Amino acid sequence: MAAQYNHSVVEKKWRKIWKDHPVNVNDGKREKYYCLDMFPYPSGSGLHVGHWRGYVISDVWSRYQLLKGHYVIHPMGWDAFGLPAENYAINMGVHPAKSTEENIVNIKRQIEEIAAIYDWDMEVNTTDPDYYKWTQWIFVKMFKEGLAYEKEFPINWCPSCKTGLANEEVIGGECERCGTKVEKKNLRQWMLKITAYADRLLNDLDKLDWPEKVKKMQSEWIGKSYGAEIDFKIDGSSDTIKVYTTRPDTLYGATFMVLSPEHALSAGIASKENKEAVDKYIFEASMKSNVDRMQSKEKTGVFTGSYAINPINNKKIPIWLSDYVLADYGTGAIMCVPAHDERDFEFAKKFDIPIVQVISPDGKQEAELEQAYTDMGGVMINSGDWNGRKASEVKEEAPHIMEKLGYGKKTVNYKIRDWVFSRQRYWGEPIPIIHCPKCGNVPVPEEELPLLLPNVEKYQPTGTGESPLADIHDWVNTKCPVCGEAAKRETNTMPQWAGSSWYFLRYVDNHNNTELVSKEKANKYLPVDMYIGGVEHAVLHLLYARFYTKFLYDIGVVDIEEPFKKLFNQGMITGKNGVKMSKSKGNVVSPDELVRDYGCDALRMYELFVGPPDLDAEWDDRGIEGVSRFLNKFWNLVSDSLGKDIKATDEMIRLRNRLVSDIDHRFRSFGLNTVIAGFMEYNNKFIDIAKKEGGIDSETLKTFTILLAPFAPHIGEEIWSLLGGADSVFKQSWPVYDEERMKDDVLDIPVQINGKTKIVIKVPAEITKDDILSQAKKALESAGKLDGAVVKEIYVPNKIVNIVVK
Repeated sequence: MAAQYNHSVVEKKWRKIWKDHPVNVNDGKREKYYCLDMFPYPSGSGLHVGHWRGYVISDVWSRYQLLKGHYVIHPMGWDAFGLPAENYAINMGVHPAKSTEENIVNIKRQIEEIAAIYDWDMEVNTTDPDYYKWTQWIFVKMFKEGLAYEKEFPINWCPSCKTGLANEEVIGGECERCGTKVEKKNLRQWMLKITAYADRLLNDLDKLDWPEKVKKMQSEWIGKSYGAEIDFKIDGSSDTIKVYTTRPDTLYGATFMVLSPEHALSAGIASKENKEAVDKYIFEASMKSNVDRMQSKEKTGVFTGSYAINPINNKKIPIWLSDYVLADYGTGAIMCVPAHDERDFEFAKKFDIPIVQVISPDGKQEAELEQAYTDMGGVMINSGDWNGRKASEVKEEAPHIMEKLGYGKKTVNYKIRDWVFSRQRYWGEPIPIIHCPKCGNVPVPEEELPLLLPNVEKYQPTGTGESPLADIHDWVNTKCPVCGEAAKRETNTMPQWAGSSWYFLRYVDNHNNTELVSKEKANKYLPVDMYIGGVEHAVLHLLYARFYTKFLYDIGVVDIEEPFKKLFNQGMITGKNGVKMSKSKGNVVSPDELVRDYGCDALRMYELFVGPPDLDAEWDDRGIEGVSRFLNKFWNLVSDSLGKDIKATDEMIRLRNRLVSDIDHRFRSFGLNTVIAGFMEYNNKFIDIAKKEGGIDSETLKTFTILLAPFAPHIGEEIWSLLGGADSVFKQSWPVYDEERMKDDVLDIPVQINGKTKIVIKVPAEITKDDILSQAKKALESAGKLDGAVVKEIYVPNKIVNIVVK
């Protein structure tokens, strides 16, 4: 065995062996463990070291579960439809089908360099008609259940991508994909009624072993709140304005109202004098995205010239329009209580509107509020019969009081909105709906699915609000499957999220031509036990996947209501100064050269060693040198011990059990970077022992090798083979430790006098308190250190002896 480890020879050797003899085979005897990666978009030119991190984490965890005795479901596929793939194709000047296929080939090659135990027989591709047949089938089922519907309304429009976007795809007022400022556009859209599942999506978060921050993000996105709807009559009109408020207890402090510029009454209630200013403001607001409007620090508005009547005190209050009120939240109108709401306070100050305090910390009115008092605690003031009562009590009762007095009704509201499901692009699943003048919207018969995406030369977005499919007349024009009359196909396509919202179900039965997934396999292999991916999908993808799973549960396709039992979000690998890796920034680090120079095992381990796996880490190529040195040092430790009949000493046995215990605890707590550090620490300790004993015993080296193998599978297999291990190292069992064998036989115990260490004595690990105190005093006397009368003797087991004298 050579002293220098040759990674290129060893890794090539074991790749071929694994191909011929896979280590993860379903023998039908072992309990399943489903470990899943968030599958990649094949939208660029390949993977960088940041992508590698997540795949290495999932593979290490999968191999660990394999050694724990499970059959591991560990599939991989391609999220290949949608904007990322199409935009890449446009930039490259090729058809998306061609660029997507080429990218998949390249990325699959790179993924195979990771040496992960992916089961490629389970592979799925969202652009494969055999796959998107079932994506369309789910849509048809939703349509039949009333969850998919058509609606025309203002949506987020990206002028660069030339398509509509869901609210979730707008970040800071910009398109999530290209960064272009988003506009508003009125378009006919297909919607999915995810709001029908709001309560279940919220309540079932408690069942999940997910990071609390992710559950909190989902909870806040759903945004359930309790309050009341209150009707305000418009002075001099028969119309009323309905508002939703979580604080009906502050109704006495409502001194003005604000409507969304899109509210049905906004233009109509403007007085003659204010009409021009109101119309101008409504137009300007239509040019802003919802996100921009919510995040804007400057409050803008226009007075309509009309007034509403506060029902609780019959006072006239002015009606304003402002773009910080959104049409699709609540009723699109709010009652404004500037004394107790920060936004309302700023607005009232800017436009000189009265501020009436109705809650006070001590029941006394302040001369002038410097800022809104938003604390729930306090005493009601300026509030009629409520004066002097605790504000918290009135808040609980107020919705019921409003209903009893006939001012409105108690109700529940949600921030979540129905999902905008149309895209005015080519590269996506055709929506399987036929528009018939006689029958209305008719789904494509299920037996005719998949509705294939037609192959076209010109696929670039039109920017007109119509998909490029609208120009393919032979495809668009069809017959109604109900009445047989001339009809037209839907020309919008589905969003990228459609295929990724259920792919985890298809993996376990991807060759099934008659069902989305068989009940037998679904019940045997689902749900996913561990889902690994970036936190950037904490709201969109995870929420949609949960919605799809619950719907499929409701119609009897699966027997699970939640798709992912445990979730782990890995941190991002960044360039220098924490800058996200991207081709445009020129800071992308390819794994290819690092694999060539250091080997796959070294890169796998360094990906984990750079920092805690759930935190972002800055990449530095130089760090891989240290990991490479460790692998060579362990190789040499084994090499120097081979062929020698090394007997296990008590010290070796003790350190072996400590190694297993330490690595196991770090592994199970997902401290993967500390596992790598542990390997290095213990390897150095074993090297020191080997120098004294001439080597390390075979059982200890085998134990170390099994622990190391999930992280460095090639060198793990090679060393296991050289140590005479039977079969593959991954056919072994994860080592266990014996706590009794971890204990020291002899302890070094510091002996103190009045808290200051004077000597150190060696004693048997099982020594009694009386014996150690006796030995400690004798040792002090022999050393001439014990002066004065002993007044107290203290022994902290296995730690110290302290003799107190005076």
